Amino acid sequence: MIVRFAAGLALCVGLVLASVVAAAEPPPTPSPSPSPSPSNRPPAVTPPTLLVKTVAIYPPAALIQRVRAEVMVAVTIAIDGTQSDLAVVQSGGADFDDAALEALATWQFAPALQDGTPVAARITVPFAFEPPPFEPAPAPVAPNDPAPAPNGPTGPVLQAKVRGKRVPPPRAMFDLVLDRELITAAPHKDPGHMLLSAPGVYVAKPEGDAVAHQVFLRGFDAEHGQDIGFSLGPVPLNQPSHIHGQGYADLNFIIAETVRALRVTEGVYDPRQGDFAVAGSINFDLGVLERGVTGKLSYGSFDTWRTLVMWAPEDEPDETFTAVELRRTGGFGDNRGSQSASGIGQAEIALGDDWELTLQLAAASARSNISGVVRLDDITAGRLDWYDGYSDPSASAQSAYSSRVHLSALLAHPTSSGARSELGFWFAATNFRVRQNLTGFLERSETHAEWVGRGDLIEQGHGDLAVGGHALFRTERLTLADIAAGNFELGLSFRRDGIDQVQNLLSAPQNETWDQRVDATVSQLDIGVYADLDWTFWKVLHLRGGLRADALTFDIDDRLGNFIPSFARETHILGFRRTALGVAFGPRATLAWDVAKNLSIQASYGRGYRSPQARTLTEGENAPFATVDSFEAGVRIASCDGKSIVLTAAAYSTSLSSDLAFDPGAGRLENIGPTNRTGFVAQVTARPWAWALLSASVTYVDATLTSPPTATADNPVPAFEEGQLLPYVPPLVARADLAAHGTLWRLGDDADDVLTGKAGLGFTMLSKRPLPYGQYGDVVALLDLSASLRWRAFELGLEVYNVADSRWAASEYSFVSDWGQDAIPSLVPTRHISAGEPRTLLVSLGVHL
Repeated sequence: MIVRFAAGLALCVGLVLASVVAAAEPPPTPSPSPSPSPSNRPPAVTPPTLLVKTVAIYPPAALIQRVRAEVMVAVTIAIDGTQSDLAVVQSGGADFDDAALEALATWQFAPALQDGTPVAARITVPFAFEPPPFEPAPAPVAPNDPAPAPNGPTGPVLQAKVRGKRVPPPRAMFDLVLDRELITAAPHKDPGHMLLSAPGVYVAKPEGDAVAHQVFLRGFDAEHGQDIGFSLGPVPLNQPSHIHGQGYADLNFIIAETVRALRVTEGVYDPRQGDFAVAGSINFDLGVLERGVTGKLSYGSFDTWRTLVMWAPEDEPDETFTAVELRRTGGFGDNRGSQSASGIGQAEIALGDDWELTLQLAAASARSNISGVVRLDDITAGRLDWYDGYSDPSASAQSAYSSRVHLSALLAHPTSSGARSELGFWFAATNFRVRQNLTGFLERSETHAEWVGRGDLIEQGHGDLAVGGHALFRTERLTLADIAAGNFELGLSFRRDGIDQVQNLLSAPQNETWDQRVDATVSQLDIGVYADLDWTFWKVLHLRGGLRADALTFDIDDRLGNFIPSFARETHILGFRRTALGVAFGPRATLAWDVAKNLSIQASYGRGYRSPQARTLTEGENAPFATVDSFEAGVRIASCDGKSIVLTAAAYSTSLSSDLAFDPGAGRLENIGPTNRTGFVAQVTARPWAWALLSASVTYVDATLTSPPTATADNPVPAFEEGQLLPYVPPLVARADLAAHGTLWRLGDDADDVLTGKAGLGFTMLSKRPLPYGQYGDVVALLDLSASLRWRAFELGLEVYNVADSRWAASEYSFVSDWGQDAIPSLVPTRHISAGEPRTLLVSLGVHL
């Protein structure tokens, strides 16, 4: 490639010099030239004519990923129109290659003509595979007419430009692409709850629209993102060293109608996965499939309003749109109201035939009241109702605020040979502030020992200015002696965060600061590099994987560090400056064997990492990372009748060197030591008819603490013991999504004059969650339903959440608290709950223009 580039550069320089010399010389005297004779005239060539075409079938075995793929096939058309020498010159994967070859072999051509005489010609035919809407249906994947033929049988192979999005091949059995049909099959409150459609995922949002979701995946209580690498296109959403939780990732600003697909990678097996991809990673792919202007107004329970306006220009690609969302709710129960506004704009611009530029802009803000948690014994004693909160001012003052602005640009250069170059940049500014009282009246001032009983209202503030980018280059598809073919890829990424964070105790209702706990500034830089390969041997054996290394540097100004207790003599000024650097390194590899067209087995291994909270580091420390070793082995079976019934199952084991759990007293995540998770997951996806979709999964995990955390002066008796089940993690998670849609009534002769309908169902079940101090939460079982009717441009929809009106806890904890309900406070840990949403109805009226 370097030789080609150098030769091209030399040619360009030579042409420029020749042009300069030619311009400096006087023009020659023109001489008459003879008219071209028929013998001098170039021969006229007519390309082969396509007579019969059979469309290629989307491979059933690929339906579980539902990816887009491109295949280019070269073929020689003889003088009698017969085909020979079919060869894949750009592969989309073994299944897609076979589908393209099988279809092209049935095509019939009339030969190319040279001055009216049949000649042999070699042409290249492009195939672009799109996942079918509900069943594998024949999709027109190649043009009706092949590209123009070359000048004779020995001419160069012709190339045709084909645009489309190609998802990297799966790196694990549960490296899934959930398309819009699946993530909208059942109703979802917001984009965060779309994750429920992925196997082993449970999502809760007990703190309103201004606080990130709580997400569980494969036995990991990721809290607000500590164990899952979230991204929106090229923009990472996790925030390092966040005051409220390491890896904090707020998904609330994403607008549900703009999410085209989710890529959910369970486990850390892809070299592209960086920080926080401990349990896995999730990428939101944005695009609007229905073009035009959409307006939607929704109203429902608890005085909930939602307004959406979206514009997707007709002649632009799916990636180009603008959407604005406004939402307000009074909330169920005490102190649960919230308001939010969000806007996202994205544009994909074609720069000539070879380059694509994608720009994305997002801005959002939200404020919500927080009811907090209540003691379960106060509910059982009748002092509080299930949806009540404490009436104390320090409880009713609980609230949260968030804002976000980000901008990204992605320049891509895909080629027909399979090579790809990318260069991306992004900038994000976020602000977050939360006030919570989880423990009542237990805190004492660290600076004034006599200050006590003012309420444990903890305020946390976090601001982050972040900039980052990435670059990658993937080679064209290389071949080795007709037995192996594949690509190599090299990538580089970076992000730099400038962080300001505070944590104080406030006295309600004036919210006076009566104790300071954190006041720090952090400068953090992450530089990552990876090498990746994707090779296929004998068309059935796939080796994918590579190496990744990340260097992280920290500069911390902890202005309240080296704290002097109130009873100690002052010997220094508060403050602790330090710097640190560390390197994380990990291999990832996947080996897959296509035993048959509908049967595949696969094994994967990967080592990943989670960066440390910056304020826990000491001067010159080798920045200790939490490392994860992940193993998975599984099988995928697809039906032979093309009805897209796919069964996937895998067993997995994940070991983490240093885990985190939420500490209500500190209001943040604290280290609990090394942990291990072993389990299995199974999923079936079926589209038996054109109008039906079913997806069901079950995940089991045995998540245990490998060794107990070290006792400290602040925590002399840790709440965790060796071998105990990890707190808050449900051992069993089950999920089912079911959808049906179709034409209900034809109202006239006009093709558009029909009434269509859609119905959806989502069911989630969690087993009892273990809690600290040997307690357990309750089983959670939730059923959600939706239905909609559409006639021409108008759509009427109904969503019902928690159909059975179950009383369930969105989150459960076990810790010590004192809310003054008893004359003698109890210091025995007890269960606390944050109530989940009761039955909720939402009616929507939409207009599509």
